[in-house]
Amino acid sequence: MPGISSSESITFVRQQMLDEQAPPSGSRGPRKWIWDNLLESMTNFSTVGASIVSILMIILTFGTAWIAYKTIAFIVAFGYLDAVWVGTNREACATKQQGGILPDGSFGACWAYVKAYSQTFIYGRYPEVERWRVDLSALLFFGGLIPLLMPSAPFKRENIFYIAVIAPLAILILLTGGNFEYGPFITGTSFWIDFAILAAVIAGIAALWANMTAGNPKKSALSVVIVMAVIAVLLVILGIDFGLPHVETEVWGGLLVTLVIAITGIAASLPLGIALALGRRSQMPIVRMVCIIFIEFWRGVPLITVLFMSSVMLPLFLPEGVTFDKLLRALIGVGLFSAAYMAEVVRGGLQAIPNGQYEGAMALGLTYWQMIRKIIMPQALKLVIPGIVNTFIGLFKDTTLVLIIGLFDFLGMIQSSFTDASWSTPVQSLTGYLFAALVYWVFCFSMSRYSIFMENRLNTGHKR
Repeated sequence: MPGISSSESITFVRQQMLDEQAPPSGSRGPRKWIWDNLLESMTNFSTVGASIVSILMIILTFGTAWIAYKTIAFIVAFGYLDAVWVGTNREACATKQQGGILPDGSFGACWAYVKAYSQTFIYGRYPEVERWRVDLSALLFFGGLIPLLMPSAPFKRENIFYIAVIAPLAILILLTGGNFEYGPFITGTSFWIDFAILAAVIAGIAALWANMTAGNPKKSALSVVIVMAVIAVLLVILGIDFGLPHVETEVWGGLLVTLVIAITGIAASLPLGIALALGRRSQMPIVRMVCIIFIEFWRGVPLITVLFMSSVMLPLFLPEGVTFDKLLRALIGVGLFSAAYMAEVVRGGLQAIPNGQYEGAMALGLTYWQMIRKIIMPQALKLVIPGIVNTFIGLFKDTTLVLIIGLFDFLGMIQSSFTDASWSTPVQSLTGYLFAALVYWVFCFSMSRYSIFMENRLNTGHKR
C-alpha cells in the first residue's frame, strides 16, 4: 500500500474495554414512549393530504391529553384532596370555601355521607339484626368461588358440586329463612299433583338426555328416578323450619340485590346459552326453529321491557290468586334475556371450529354428545372467552334497570338516599354516583382481568 512500509502494522487491538455508555436520551423513557405511541405516525408530510391528517392527529392527541389531564385532576382533587371524610350531618360537607372545587365553592366528595349510608347501600332495608345472614351467605359463596377460579386448586369436582348445589340452597335458606309453604302452582289442584307434573316434565327431559348420551334404557330409568329424588329432597329441605325469621324480598336492596340478580343471571345464562346455541345448529328442524324463535325474540326486546312485562303485565295473565315473587320474576326475565345473547356468543365459537375437528371425532367413533363435550365445546368456549365475559359485564351493569319495577339495587339505594335532607349538599349526588362508579368498576375490571388471565393460560398458539 503506498505510504506504508512493510514493517508497519495497520491492525489495531484495543487493550482496555470502554466503560458502559448510557443509551441515547431519545431511545428510552417517557419521551420515547410518547413518540412511538402518539406522535410517530403524525410526521408524514409527504403529500398535502397526509400533512393535513398529521396536523389533525397532533391536535387531537394533545387535545385528548389535555382533557384527560383536567378530568383526572378534577377527580383526584374532588375525590381525595378536598374530600370530607368525617362528619355526622350535612354541615360537614355544606361549608363553602375560597377556591373550592365546584363553581359555588363547595368542598370535594362527602365520604362521611357514604360512610353513614354504607350499611343501607349494601343491605338495603334488610333487617339489621338479621344482616349476619347476608354476610354468611357472601362468605359461603365467595369461599367456594375463589378456589373454583384458581386453576391449581384441588378437588375441582367437589368444588363445582358445592358452588352449583350446596351453596345456592344454603344461601336461599339463609336469605329468605326457608320453611317455604308450598301451595298449588295450578289453580284447582293440590300441591302433590303439581309436584307430579313438574317431576314428570323434568324427568322426561332427563330421560331424553340419557337417551341422547347413551341410548341405554336402564340409564334413562335411573335418570328419571334420580331427578325425581333430587326434586323431592330439595322440596323437603326447603320446607324445614330452621328457626330463621322469614325476610320478604321486598326489603332486600343495595349491593345484595345487585349481586343476587347478576350472579343468578350469569349462572343461568351460560348453560342455557350453550343449549340454545347447540339447538340452533341442530339438524332437527323443530328444535332448530324453536331455538331460533327464542333467541331472536329475546334479542329483539329491550331488557327494560322484559322487566316491565314480568312485573306489571304478567300478573294480569295469571289466574286470580296466583302470583310470583317480584324478585323471582326479575331473575327469570334476566336469565332468559341474557341466555339469548350468550347463545349467539357460543354459536360464534362453534362456527369457528373447523370441520376437521368434527370429522376426526366421528372417525374415532364418538357419539354426538361425546364429541361436543370432549372436543368441540372446550375449543369453542376458549375462543369466545372475551365475548362471554363481555356478556357477563353487560349483565352486571344492566341490573340497575330493576329500579323500574320497584327493586332497589345498589344504584337505586344510592339514588333513594338523595332524599335525606340531613345530608343534602351540592356534592351529595356527585359523591354517590362517584362511589357507585368505583364499585361497578371494581367488579367489572376484576372480571375483565380474570378473562385475560384465562385467555393467556389457555392460549395454545405459538407466538413469534
